Amino acid sequence: MVKRKKQSDSEKLCDAIIAGMQDNKAKDIVLLDLRLIESAVCDFFVICSGESSTQVDGIAESVARNTRKKLKQRPWHIEGKTKSEWVLLDYIDVVAHIFYKETRSFFDLEDLWCDGVRTDLPNLN
Repeated sequence: MVKRKKQSDSEKLCDAIIAGMQDNKAKDIVLLDLRLIESAVCDFFVICSGESSTQVDGIAESVARNTRKKLKQRPWHIEGKTKSEWVLLDYIDVVAHIFYKETRSFFDLEDLWCDGVRTDLPNLN
């Protein structure tokens, strides 16, 4: 029998966020584990891109719906819904960043937080 490590609440939340992103065909999903960084503002960043502001908004709605349905969690704070170039869903321990792809390359959060453990998820077609 193989013992598996119990998933933390933050990891379960990441899974629900990623599933919500994938449900709306988000691209280039990256999970950054920030738990070993002393100055980190949360445990994880989940970052993805959308092809249009409409898709960015749709991904954000899908993430919020999925986390509410699976875990009974709602974002503590939401930013960026008016322009939908960068929507941030703050769940305290996990922050989801949904970018319009040009905006994502400009801010380059993956490089800014490069000390975190990075996991790139494959794009689903």
